Order: sequence, then structure tokens, then C-alpha cells
Amino acid sequence: MNNEQPEVTPHDVRANFMQRRRDKIVAEIQANRRGEYKVPTWVLTAILVAILAAFGALIYFS
Repeated sequence: MNNEQPEVTPHDVRANFMQRRRDKIVAEIQANRRGEYKVPTWVLTAILVAILAAFGALIYFS
């Protein structure tokens, strides 16, 4: 028996990464179309920054 694994080239690694990324994006799009969307992280971050900036301005200007 030969227990050696086939050699994996950098091209194979990149191709597998890109395929997994495509599959993830497709799954996310399908979930969004079904109405299972969530608020993106960048939106939550922007809201948090706005709240902190307003609080900071309130302290600074009062």
C-alpha cells in the first residue's frame, strides 16, 4: 500500500481557496434572497462610531 498523499501545488491551494470563497458568496446571496440576511458588520461599526462620536462631542462641547 502506498500511503503517500498527492503533491499539492500553490496553484491548487489558491484554486481551492477561490472555489471555497465563491461557494460562500453564492450561499450568502441565496440566503439573502430567502430573507435570511443579517446586518453587515461594517454597518454596525459605523453606527457604533457615530454613537461614540456624538457622545464625545456632547462631552467636549458641554
